[in-house]
Amino acid sequence: MSEPKGRGESAPEASGKQSMSSEYCSGDTCITCSDTAVQVTVVRLLADEMAVVDTGAGEETVSVALVTAGVGDTILVHASEAIAVTGR
Repeated sequence: MSEPKGRGESAPEASGKQSMSSEYCSGDTCITCSDTAVQVTVVRLLADEMAVVDTGAGEETVSVALVTAGVGDTILVHASEAIAVTGR
């Protein structure tokens, strides 16, 4: 099994042709849901690896199961899932 490629990269297939990943992974939005990731600030932590965040336009509840985030941290959220801590 080959290693996954990063955004915009493609791996040659056995036939020598480029795979679809360069087309599939390009652009500014998620190919699956057309959503973008946004930076938000953690306001408070909740049970079950959830958090209330300030989006700048109000508060939302998101999952922080994939990251170690605390109150006051800036996190990157995509499809209601925190995917990175960008500032502490």
